[in-house]
Amino acid sequence: MVAFLRMVKVEHSLFALPFAMVGMIYAADGFPGWRVFLLILVAMVSARSAAMAFNRLVDHRLDALNPRTNKRELVTGGISRHKAWLFFGVSVGLFLLAAALLNPLSFALAPVALVVLLGYSYTKRFTSFCHLFVGLSLGIAPVGAWVAVRGTLDIAPFWWLVAVTFWTAGFDILYALQDEEFDRSHGVHSLVVLLGRRWAIAVSRAFHAFAVVALAVAGREVGAGIPYLLGVFFVLGLLIVEQSLVAPNDLSRIDAAFFAVNGWVSVGFLVFALVDVAL
Repeated sequence: MVAFLRMVKVEHSLFALPFAMVGMIYAADGFPGWRVFLLILVAMVSARSAAMAFNRLVDHRLDALNPRTNKRELVTGGISRHKAWLFFGVSVGLFLLAAALLNPLSFALAPVALVVLLGYSYTKRFTSFCHLFVGLSLGIAPVGAWVAVRGTLDIAPFWWLVAVTFWTAGFDILYALQDEEFDRSHGVHSLVVLLGRRWAIAVSRAFHAFAVVALAVAGREVGAGIPYLLGVFFVLGLLIVEQSLVAPNDLSRIDAAFFAVNGWVSVGFLVFALVDVAL
């Protein structure tokens, strides 16, 4: 079980899951009840697990060649491809079951979500804007939670989709800086390969600025109050810190920028949102 948790990087759930909770609490104007909450939790965790397992299966050959990723479980044999496919199938089944138990619209949209979640794994093979597809795979979380609670597809949560998409794309560009040489020599697309480090970092900063704006607009759309606005400024401050940790000639603090700061962005913003809804 530990090997499977490592394969799907369960700790990275801190990126999307808190924003799903944000969508949930504003859709419900509070707590939606234990049944809905637990079904959303199962849906989010199983969908993400399916996406990560599929990504590892699709990228098996590239992971084996890349010094940064050649210790992953599928490469070392810690998990066989057969077991990974079985884990993927169970995860997809759990996701569809949870969506079906939530409401008809959640179930109807579940295949669309799977196309996004699984499709992003292929995007770096043909587009330098693959980072936005990675972002979209996380960005649908708050919309999915909103639909799970209300059973309707509304405009308001799409601003969270935009915010999370560009926030994720921004830090994914920074993470891709580590693989510039490998990606360039193996035909893997990214904005780092296309533009070079300096301009890629500039695009990352623009994406993060746009994410903050979208986050503020989302708050206006749902009638959020002062605590929510303070949360937006909290996110802005952390993203400025994140960007300051990375420079074209210094990638030594990538891990701090990627893991620590982004974890605080999502969890911290959820805390501000909880206070806002409570008040």
